[in-house]
Amino acid sequence: MKTPMKASRSIILRSLVVSALLVPSAWAVETNSAVVPAPRPGAWIQRHEGFVEIAKKGGVEVLFLGDSITDFWRNTGKPVWEQNFAARHAANFGISADRTQHVLWRMDHGELDGIKPKVVILMIGTNNCGFERDGKTPRNATPEVIEGVTAVVKEIRAQLPKSKILLLGIFPRAEKGAPIRDQIKEVNAAIAKLDDGKYVRFLDIGPKFLEPDGTLSREIMPDLLHPSAKGYQIWADAIKEPLAELLK
Repeated sequence: MKTPMKASRSIILRSLVVSALLVPSAWAVETNSAVVPAPRPGAWIQRHEGFVEIAKKGGVEVLFLGDSITDFWRNTGKPVWEQNFAARHAANFGISADRTQHVLWRMDHGELDGIKPKVVILMIGTNNCGFERDGKTPRNATPEVIEGVTAVVKEIRAQLPKSKILLLGIFPRAEKGAPIRDQIKEVNAAIAKLDDGKYVRFLDIGPKFLEPDGTLSREIMPDLLHPSAKGYQIWADAIKEPLAELLK
C-alpha cells in the first residue's frame, strides 16, 4: 500500500500526463521519461516483488541499488561480494537493464518499506545514456539523465531520511572516443554536485577501470560495460574506505 506521500506523487504525475494529452500537439511539452516512474513487463515484476519481501524482513544495513552492473554482483562478482559485503548485512536490489524511471517505480512500490539501511550505494543512469538497441534511437538527452539520477537520489532521501547515500559516478563504457563516454562524463560532473557533505557523498571510481591512455581493457570489462571478477574487485577496493566512513 502506498503512503500518502507516494500516493500524492502518483496523483500529480497522472495529472501531468492527462494535462499533456489535453494540450494541442503544436503546444505540447515533451515529458522527460527518466523522471516518470515506470514498471517493466515480464519477470521484472517478480524480481521487484522479491526485493519487497526482502525489505519486509528488515535487517539490511547496506543497500546496493541499480541496474545490471549492480545486479551482476550475484554472479560474476559473487566471490568478491561474499568476501567484502555479506558480513555487513548487505542487500542487492539491482535489476539488469533498469533505468532511472524503473528504480523510481520500484521505490514507489515498496522496495524501501521496512528497511533502514545505514548506507545506500547507488549507481544508475547508464541505460538512460546512448542509443536504443537499434543504434539509431537516442535514449535520454544528457540533461534528462541528470534529472533522472537526481530524482532517484531525492526519492531515497525522502523515504530514508536517516540513511547515507554513496552515489557512484556512472562507470566508463565503450571504446575510447565513443560519444557515450562524453555523455557519461557530463552526467557525472553534474550529479557530483548532489554531494551535500552530510547525507550524500559522490564518488567517481571510473578512472580506476581505465588504462593510462583512457582505454577500457576487456580484462576489466569484457563487453566494455560489465565488470569482470577483476573489475568487481576494483569496485570493492575503491569503496571500502568510503563505505567504512559512512557506516560509522
